[in-house]
Amino acid sequence: MNLGHFLTQAARRYSDRTALVWGDESWSWAELGARVDAVAAGLSARGIGKGDVILVISRNSNQMFESMWAAFKLGAVWVPCNFRLTPPEVAYLGSASGARVMLYEPIFAEHVDAVRRESSGLEQVISIGSAREGELEYATLVSENLGTAFAEAEVEHDDPCWYFFTSGTTGRSKAAVLTHGQMCFVVNNYLADQMPGLGPDAASLIVAPLSHGAGVHAMPQVARGAKSVLLPGTSFDEEVVWRLIEEHRVANMFTVPTILTRMVRHPAVDRYDHSSLRHVIYAGAPMYREDQVAALKKIGKVIVQYYGLGEVTGSITYLPAEIHSIDDAQMPVGSVGFARSGMEITIKSLEGEILPADARGEICVRGPAVFAGYLNNPEANAKVFKEGWFHTGDLGYLDARGFLYLTGRASDMYISGGSNVYPREAEEVLLTHPGVEEVAVLGVPDPKWGEAGVAVVVKSPAFETRGLSAAELLGHLEGKLSRYKLPQTFVFWDELPKSGYGKVPKHLIREQLYARGDLAAANGGKEP
Repeated sequence: MNLGHFLTQAARRYSDRTALVWGDESWSWAELGARVDAVAAGLSARGIGKGDVILVISRNSNQMFESMWAAFKLGAVWVPCNFRLTPPEVAYLGSASGARVMLYEPIFAEHVDAVRRESSGLEQVISIGSAREGELEYATLVSENLGTAFAEAEVEHDDPCWYFFTSGTTGRSKAAVLTHGQMCFVVNNYLADQMPGLGPDAASLIVAPLSHGAGVHAMPQVARGAKSVLLPGTSFDEEVVWRLIEEHRVANMFTVPTILTRMVRHPAVDRYDHSSLRHVIYAGAPMYREDQVAALKKIGKVIVQYYGLGEVTGSITYLPAEIHSIDDAQMPVGSVGFARSGMEITIKSLEGEILPADARGEICVRGPAVFAGYLNNPEANAKVFKEGWFHTGDLGYLDARGFLYLTGRASDMYISGGSNVYPREAEEVLLTHPGVEEVAVLGVPDPKWGEAGVAVVVKSPAFETRGLSAAELLGHLEGKLSRYKLPQTFVFWDELPKSGYGKVPKHLIREQLYARGDLAAANGGKEP
């Protein structure tokens, strides 16, 4: 089934009910369906159809929401960008994906220009607002085609619907190919595990960018005719969040641990009625036990954890609300839960052997939620698909009951504020500074962001006689990488520890950072 049919069904069944709310505006299911059909019809008339790529960069909006469903109905491929990416980073996504259409919010005009320079195949540029020369306004696309019914394109199970760009341990971002058949399973999986009982009387609050996990989370809402509510502003405001939860009787929401912790520790939690909450889903980073308990005490047993990757659309494990408890003896503390419905997990050794309970190794998964592979990247596919299993690159173990515990990452990736950060990107940019001889970036625990980056720098001989400050290096990184990828702390050493093979083991750097007290010094005398 074409994923776009979920919206067609909702528009027919719940036509007059509210589908989407954004600030003071709202759209019924019939109105939302008509707008999506208009966009799809307008793009189809311009030669865009099955298999074509639609690149989108925008903050959350009704247009962003609509673009996903229009792409699905066309049989096209949706490629949403993290709006925090720099123009060169988005230009790469446009080129690598082969985008023919780009939809953008006007504040990202520089990103469009960068994509134009890199992508010869870009044919249509659509602005959510005033269009520049040679561009089309989104409002015009809708108004010119409103009232035109659009039949979803015929698709096969393995036809792509979404290129989910996810970075690897080395090199540039890779496009994980998500398909119509895979995502239909994922929708059912979310309904079975994370939001059982979801129906048309429910409301969902969207606080995270639709370009990533929140976009996946929104799909089951459409499938069940549940209202989606977007935050009205461009920044996260706890007071507004709790007000919207009360106003719309919000039943579920998806967020990351740092945001959930901010919410439950904010005074506004006691000023608004949040008794409607049934499933507050958190993922993307570990949640400290203290923060789990605080959330449970404040909003009750409604929090749900899951662990997943973009390649498996979040569908690896979940820890349901009923298993969460403030009593350590009543829950598997530290676990990310057990296998999602229809999914299977095993732990393998470096030699590929399946390990017994409690043995630590690489987490491997299989099942219908696993992606179709990386776009045009056979080398990466050969690395992650072995003997019928997808190798996540994460390390952990399963206990005798099947609960999964994460113990580390095979890569050096760390998670800051719910976003994956790959140290090599910052390291490569820092090494272009004439004052940097060597550098290693790694993630360390941080009370605000979950993890934060620390850069250990060795100055080049030419800079031994002059100062090299953290401010100078941050300035060198600015504009080249997204802000969430920048190290928060810089430490200067005479040399980096080396292994017998001349490599720089990150675990040795981590040990020395704590042994020397450098992290405490950088944090006002406190260990992070």
